[in-house]
Amino acid sequence: MAVKIRLVRMGAKKSPFYRIVAADSRTSRNGRFIEILGTYNPLLDPVKVDVKEELVIKWLKNGATPTDTVRNILSSTGLLTKLHEEKSKK
Repeated sequence: MAVKIRLVRMGAKKSPFYRIVAADSRTSRNGRFIEILGTYNPLLDPVKVDVKEELVIKWLKNGATPTDTVRNILSSTGLLTKLHEEKSKK
């Protein structure tokens, strides 16, 4: 089973917010998911991102691949650099 970390669209029409989830790559965008890893709200100024860092790091270490958008969100929060530094120390 290939796991992806991706966005699930929530909210009303023309006012979206997103959940960051770990899901099987074969399911639909708003289909079943394994675990909620955080939220992303692009409508606020500044953009609001809440991420459960421990869970995201756990999934990335277990081989989950983030989508391009989620990769950009995680790198803006500094989580990917933290993971890279942790790997390089070993």
